[in-house]
Amino acid sequence: MRTLDLFCGGGLSSYGARKAGAKIVCGIDLWDTATSTYQDNFPGAQAITARLESITPRKLRDSIGDVDLILASPECTNHTCAKGAAPRSEESRATAMQALRFAREFKPRWLVLENVVHMRPWSRYDELKDELKGLGYSLKEFVLDASDFGVPQSRRRLFMVCDREDEVRKIALPRRKRRTVRDILDDPGTWETTLLYSPKRARPTLERAERGFAELGKRASFLLVYYGTDGGGGWQELDRPLRTVTTVDRFALVEPGHGGHEMRMLQVPELKRAMGFKDDYVMNHGSRREKIKILGNGVCPPVMQEIVEHLRSS
Repeated sequence: MRTLDLFCGGGLSSYGARKAGAKIVCGIDLWDTATSTYQDNFPGAQAITARLESITPRKLRDSIGDVDLILASPECTNHTCAKGAAPRSEESRATAMQALRFAREFKPRWLVLENVVHMRPWSRYDELKDELKGLGYSLKEFVLDASDFGVPQSRRRLFMVCDREDEVRKIALPRRKRRTVRDILDDPGTWETTLLYSPKRARPTLERAERGFAELGKRASFLLVYYGTDGGGGWQELDRPLRTVTTVDRFALVEPGHGGHEMRMLQVPELKRAMGFKDDYVMNHGSRREKIKILGNGVCPPVMQEIVEHLRSS
């Protein structure tokens, strides 16, 4: 199953597809830090740093050959509610239509397009589906939560799964153990901590912590959650999947210590586990902030693995 990954980022979708037996031949993304990460993890594939609009699909096909599967995760910020009331960029939303250009040229049997659930109300969403059907694809939409696939994170995403040769069957949820924040945390002492009740600590941070203490007691450990609008009070327990990993640093661990409660932000290795990665995925490029952005922009590999295994069995 030769695979082309559009909007590939650091290769999270490709990683899952490879676990399902796919051969990754090419990934394309505009961000050089992401494509450098992609190349490290898929040394046998081409990693192209460019806007998809600037690439001629026919020339790319001459270079990499035919493919059986196209993966596409178009820019999602201008669909998601995380954007708040800020104006939406229609140009950004329209990047999803690039998948059609490559599907017309390569004519792969399968295509999987992933995005936030909030893509559905987009004015061109039905046009995108109709165009794919016009290319001969059977198409089904699935809203899947990564926590149902053994990933220690609650992450609901829309997957548009297409097949040119057969009807797309329903994806059954695997029977996986429910994993939680505790499954991703490094051992105590691994990372430097600071006192929670520090003179420099922002008042909103302390208010989040006080809400957690009010529910769990002063001896509890829990996470502070920043930039959230889910009504959770800015904190969450450790015995449930992590809330959605985004492109910004938003989770802080609070634990009792000898001199009072201590606090630290979750680190990249922990967030990699929260995305469902094993230790063989490397991130050697970019700052800590850029690595978090790569993870927050990606697809949890176990979910993509399940989808590709589903397609291979059809």
